[in-house]
Amino acid sequence: MAKAKNVFECMACGYESPKWAGKCPNCGAWNQMEEKLVHKETTGRGTLGKPEKQERQRSRKLDRVKKSHTPRTLTQSGELDRVLGGGIVDGSLILIGGDPGIGKSTILLQTALKLSEEHEVLYVSGEESLEQIKLRADRLLEASDNLNVYSETNLFHIHDEIKNTKPDFLIVDSIQTIFHPDVTSAPGSVSQVRECTQSLMNIAKSGNIATFIVGHVTKEGQIAGPRMLEHMVDTVLYFEGDQHHTYRILRAVKNRFGSTNEMGMFEMRNVGLTEVLNPSEIFLEERSKNVPGSAIVATMEGTRAMLVEVQALVTPTHFHNPRRMATGIDHNRLSLLMAVLEKSEGLLMQQHDAYIKVAGGGKLEEPAVDLSIIVSIASSFKGAAVRGDDCFIGEVGLTGEVRRVTKIDQRLMEAAKLGFRRAIIPSSNMKGIEVPEGIEVIGARTLKDALKAAVK
Repeated sequence: MAKAKNVFECMACGYESPKWAGKCPNCGAWNQMEEKLVHKETTGRGTLGKPEKQERQRSRKLDRVKKSHTPRTLTQSGELDRVLGGGIVDGSLILIGGDPGIGKSTILLQTALKLSEEHEVLYVSGEESLEQIKLRADRLLEASDNLNVYSETNLFHIHDEIKNTKPDFLIVDSIQTIFHPDVTSAPGSVSQVRECTQSLMNIAKSGNIATFIVGHVTKEGQIAGPRMLEHMVDTVLYFEGDQHHTYRILRAVKNRFGSTNEMGMFEMRNVGLTEVLNPSEIFLEERSKNVPGSAIVATMEGTRAMLVEVQALVTPTHFHNPRRMATGIDHNRLSLLMAVLEKSEGLLMQQHDAYIKVAGGGKLEEPAVDLSIIVSIASSFKGAAVRGDDCFIGEVGLTGEVRRVTKIDQRLMEAAKLGFRRAIIPSSNMKGIEVPEGIEVIGARTLKDALKAAVK
């Protein structure tokens, strides 16, 4: 056995150094270097068997590589399948992160119960006992007697259980509680998380086992542990939500087998997480029609079109510097759009406070929401209501032009489906579109044209 030695490891990125440093040479983080004792790792214990000797592969021309169909397994949850890109890919490694109590364990237990009806599933929990898992499962709508549950934190024991059970799907909750006996650092440290994830990845790829792992998040909202954890897995999903709302949003920030722009919406109830099939109705169900400061935008979340209400409140300021507050949109973006509105329309926004909010707790990031934000601000400033059946789509440039957006047909279809009668869109999007029945489409070349049609 090799002699043990001390090294210093960065808790942020996993960089190792023989000497301590106040600043990590790799990622630049301060006061993250911690000392650890390194031993020579034992071999052969707790593994799933040594792989058979295979013939060495050679490089091939790309046109000689045959295409292969990637099999997927549906989870019986349309929202989860949408975020995953159409289902679970065999042998994939999926990481789910989110704040404590957001619903990570709930959605995975629900998924495990559904999959266990036709497949062999092993649910490993390092945070709950078997009795606690049973109590939580009894509260859910799904019920299955075929789910294998296992409460363990030792990675070697988990290896042995996987070898005995031979599951099609593996769920580990959570990666921060699992420890590798040959690594001397504490569970949840950079070394433990890296080694355990690497081991689980080898199991998933060699045994063709689709694996879900739960990752805790830091107070900044990032996955706890080394940053390379997100690079090792195939898919990274984030659960978002507000403690004051029952709705949860599942987003894909990395997906090797699908789009990273997809979003799934759920509602937390006493029987578990239920799918929200029409998020637009949720965001618009409590809006007040024909009031100043309210505008509706058709935004895209991946392949799904959603209608969201943008609210604005503009009041005279009592301070030397007017306040600019935004919830659901970027603060710098709000300042930019207000400067464009002041320059284009001559509105004296420098003497008014402005408060912008996306109703329902949503977040709007795409450029197509610019027009709705400006219309809501102008409506509140003038005290003139916007028609309740109007919808606004368009990006606004610094010179006041309304610019083209993508997927205009899907946005108009969603607006028409929810009963909107008019849609003000960029004039450059007017060519070649199919206008849905029951909605009038108005093209606007400049911001002045859009406000003239919207705010009377």
